[in-house]
Amino acid sequence: MSRLILFNKPFGVLPQFTDRSSPSPRPTLSNFIDAPGVYPAGRLDMDSEGLLLLTDDGRLQARIAEPKFKMAKTYLVQVDGDIAEASLKALRQGVLLKDGRTLPAEAERIDDPQLWPRDPPVRFRKTVPDCWIRLTIREGKNRQVRRMTAAVGHPTLRLVRWAIGEWTVEGIAPGGWREVIA
Repeated sequence: MSRLILFNKPFGVLPQFTDRSSPSPRPTLSNFIDAPGVYPAGRLDMDSEGLLLLTDDGRLQARIAEPKFKMAKTYLVQVDGDIAEASLKALRQGVLLKDGRTLPAEAERIDDPQLWPRDPPVRFRKTVPDCWIRLTIREGKNRQVRRMTAAVGHPTLRLVRWAIGEWTVEGIAPGGWREVIA
């Protein structure tokens, strides 16, 4: 039986167990998870939050992380500006990035989700509105969600991965984790 850990990665945490690239150590998974033999299935940038899966099963890790399996990844994204239907339609059709066109995504505007506070908080500007979208992709280009929202004129302010396939971060506090049967 495979071990699978659902971890709610806080903002500013490296998605690995050690930090060898910085003279002053940054927070890593080892600051939160003491479960020998598990490794991240995919990545989640240091400036993104939310669900990171860890497993001890190489096949499961590949099924989750490798783009050829097209596992759905759902993000709650706070974007700069008041996104219009035309921008959402562009995301649904796939947008052209420097490294090629993205696959079509599921994209919809949502009410502000009831999320935990982020530390540090997202900047607030009285003169520039922001809004939230739910975006589901089935590929994994580098910083893809951020580049997609920027391509349609709405840079990402906050990015929370909410779900990968059937697994969700719901009910897990930032820095917390839960083990499930895989």
